[in-house]
Amino acid sequence: MRDEEGNEHGVFTGKQPRQAALKAANKGNGTKKKPETIHLRERGTKKVHIFKGWKEIIDAPKNKPSWMPDKINKPFVKKEKVETIE
Repeated sequence: MRDEEGNEHGVFTGKQPRQAALKAANKGNGTKKKPETIHLRERGTKKVHIFKGWKEIIDAPKNKPSWMPDKINKPFVKKEKVETIE
């Protein structure tokens, strides 16, 4: 994960960049009206995937396990673009 200045300060992994972005969005503070920008550099490359991400509090599914609370966070992301760093 990168900030606006290009400093890398977190690692979110997944088979696809979207999966890592969903994990980052779930940790973030973005809302649907004011999503936060997520910059993820692909490990081993110079590609930076840029997403808009937020999370919403929704009701847990009907078939939830007993340990799951009644309300859960659901992350959402929308891919904006892919940039290449130098």
